Amino acid sequence: MTRFQAFLPRRCLWRIVLSAVLLGPAAGAIAAGYPVVTNARLLHAASDNGWLMFLRDYTGDSYAPFREISTRNVSGLKPAWDYKIGMRQGFEGSPIVNGRYMFVTTPKDHLIAFDAVTGKVLWKYQKSLAGVGLKTVCCDVVNRGVALYGNNVYMATLDNYVVALNAQTGKVVWQKQIKPADVGYAMTLAPLTLEGMVIVGTSGGEYGARDFVVALDANTGREIWRQYTVPSPGQPGSDTWPKGKIYRHGGGSAWLTGTYDPSSNTLFWGGGNPGPWLARLRPGKNLFTDSLQAFNPRTGQRKWYYQYTPHDSWDYDGVNTPMITSLTYHGRRYQAIVHADRNGWLYVIDRRTHKLIYAVPFAHAISLAGFRDGLPYTDDAVRPAVGKQIFTCPSFLGGKNWWPASVDPATHMVYVPTIHTCMTMKGAPTFYKPGLPYLGETFKVVHDPNDSNWGALQAFDLDTGKRAWNRETRLPWDAGAMSTAGGLVFSGTPQGHLLALDARTGQVLWKSPKLSSGIIAPPVTYRVDGTQYVAILAGWGGATPIWGGDMVKSVANIPVGGHLYVYSLK
Repeated sequence: MTRFQAFLPRRCLWRIVLSAVLLGPAAGAIAAGYPVVTNARLLHAASDNGWLMFLRDYTGDSYAPFREISTRNVSGLKPAWDYKIGMRQGFEGSPIVNGRYMFVTTPKDHLIAFDAVTGKVLWKYQKSLAGVGLKTVCCDVVNRGVALYGNNVYMATLDNYVVALNAQTGKVVWQKQIKPADVGYAMTLAPLTLEGMVIVGTSGGEYGARDFVVALDANTGREIWRQYTVPSPGQPGSDTWPKGKIYRHGGGSAWLTGTYDPSSNTLFWGGGNPGPWLARLRPGKNLFTDSLQAFNPRTGQRKWYYQYTPHDSWDYDGVNTPMITSLTYHGRRYQAIVHADRNGWLYVIDRRTHKLIYAVPFAHAISLAGFRDGLPYTDDAVRPAVGKQIFTCPSFLGGKNWWPASVDPATHMVYVPTIHTCMTMKGAPTFYKPGLPYLGETFKVVHDPNDSNWGALQAFDLDTGKRAWNRETRLPWDAGAMSTAGGLVFSGTPQGHLLALDARTGQVLWKSPKLSSGIIAPPVTYRVDGTQYVAILAGWGGATPIWGGDMVKSVANIPVGGHLYVYSLK
């Protein structure tokens, strides 16, 4: 039994049987060479040979149970194939692999299908963005990957479409726009497919959007439900906002892919910063921004929430992946959510009781000062105001930004990409106008005075909350992490190296030759015919070179341009 099968309740069994009947005679049914992606396969993606979804499976732990590449032989890792994509924007996507099909997205919503073994291009698709200004896209025109279901592949786009394509041919099956472009909304996330639905979230908290999570029928694109992260008057949570119309531009971006717990039939999704940034303009806790949100995936009804940063004035998006795992803390077993937040704290939350188990800082954290009765509180002394400049840590880029962490169920460790930044911030007059930034603050990213480096990859023991190891780097650690049963953690660097580290010690066991560009994407791994492969997209960009303040100088000479690299031992 896999770690994920243990979560399956009896009510899920009929869904597995039904999906096998509707989508093929077996979980791995082949339709003209393409393995059909059934509900059953998605529920058991943790044990699949492919990489079927963003961060591999519904737990979001970016962990693969593969041992072919291990601490003993990783030094023999060699290039299997590569593909130069070009394009000078940031590459933040995760290749998605099903059988021998690999799907890779690029900036500005291109999608390429490869043979995952040979690198042969099978087809290409480019979403037309003609007439779209992209002026309300933050930060960089990236795309983080696709989702799979049945014989289709699904992509969310910068102009707010969800596009379904035939996975074998690239032909458009349907497309649905969920919000007009250039009015404050965009989508850069990888969709999540779940029980015949495609689920996506919007971004736009910097442009006066009121963001939401929406579920579409995977076969037709019909909207099934839409849940806003900022409540309207009279809805639960609306009393945490001032009266009036400010909620209409309240932010709450849902711009990273969520996770799913089948044992409680709960969809978890993060909510981003409130708008405008200047908190004095919107008194209250401002639910459900900067929050973990638990939804009924069939209806979108919110079951419960936990707010990471109440009444945020520092842009501490709570969208980082809510990773599902089990752990033992102080002798007690917990079914937990693990979340490394922009505010610099690592949260471990009981997903049964919805209470905080513990929280520890993983970065220099000033704005969020501590916890009372399991709930966070902030330091009012570092709240900016018009005419008042403050200094606080971390910066609005966070102790970590969107880059995925990884949880290894064997070591019981979480591996957290980290940046060491602080900022000055000052209030400024603002007003809402469609398509313009809606901030109310000026800012500058500066170095953390407590650390001489810009970045680190850290490991924390989840059973104790204590840091197990820390690998500091001169440049920011802007790439996602992936762990494997081979005892390894893979991640990339701005200098353009893919690293394999010992999961227990942090020692670098293998370092790729310098690639064509810096890495900000998360790596993936997959198996075909008994051979394990590791894939990574190089392509420097994202938020750091745009908004990095003093950090920009350190990364100014990094080459740009997208390139896909795939490695194996053969």
